[in-house]
Amino acid sequence: MQVSNFSDTLATVVKELSDSQLYQGLFHRHSDDSPLPSATTIHQLVEELRALLFPGYFGNSAVNSRNIVYHIGVHTEKAFNLLKSQILAGLCFDETDENCGCTDCQQQEANQIALQFMASLPELRRILATDVEAMFNGDPAAHNYGEVISCYPAIRAITNYRIAHQLLLLGVPLIPRIITEQAHSETGIDIHPGAQIGHSFAIDHGTGVVIGETCVIGDNVKLYQGVTLGAKSFPLDADGKPIKDIPRHPILEDDVIIYSNATILGRITIGKGATIGGNIWVTENVRPGARITQNRAKEIDNFKNYAI
Repeated sequence: MQVSNFSDTLATVVKELSDSQLYQGLFHRHSDDSPLPSATTIHQLVEELRALLFPGYFGNSAVNSRNIVYHIGVHTEKAFNLLKSQILAGLCFDETDENCGCTDCQQQEANQIALQFMASLPELRRILATDVEAMFNGDPAAHNYGEVISCYPAIRAITNYRIAHQLLLLGVPLIPRIITEQAHSETGIDIHPGAQIGHSFAIDHGTGVVIGETCVIGDNVKLYQGVTLGAKSFPLDADGKPIKDIPRHPILEDDVIIYSNATILGRITIGKGATIGGNIWVTENVRPGARITQNRAKEIDNFKNYAI
């Protein structure tokens, strides 16, 4: 009797889970032999890229000036092979026709995108170096660059973001979001790959920071933990669904500082050199050089029409 109940129960579960009404919107149809993106492989890819961007800190600990060319060469080849496989998986995953499959053209596209990305790594490292410097200069607890690179969660999150953003610019679907969400899980810092962030970017402590998809952040900007750069509202279409790809997050001009747990909402501009104090909401433009605290939030009132 127990065996019969066991079999009947599992048979019922299979039948219900196979009901198209139950899995509608949750079932990804793909053609036979099409590769699927792998979170494990993507994590390995990012670690290979980290070893290229910060040699001696990640990857082979025995790297030195005599063998660095070999070290870079090995990680470059590994990263390229992992990257092109995941780009192809992303392109195939994004294909809406389940009978189409991954074509030779998609494989060529994946190879070309992977090559373009690899060619961008020197510039990516140059920008990350400014982020490391900004973190070091802004934190008296940091004793050297090595400590910042090895220990600070913000550098891990920013590195993932800059890798993901470059892939997004090259038209890679899905993979950039996986890369930034892995950093989100590891660090508590949530940066959408679509955000635009200038050089010398620093996040102190970092836990709970949220940076939305359409944020535009200038150079030499510093955020503290718990800062939210979010949307104030979500315009809906005729069917009541959020309208995609419209600017809805803040613009932070150069040299802005935002202290812990401040919430900045909507497509507003925080002017160059402005300072936003902790634990306040800002939903209107802030003029350049302003210092906004809980006691001085009235400075915002007369500046609603600051040009973006």
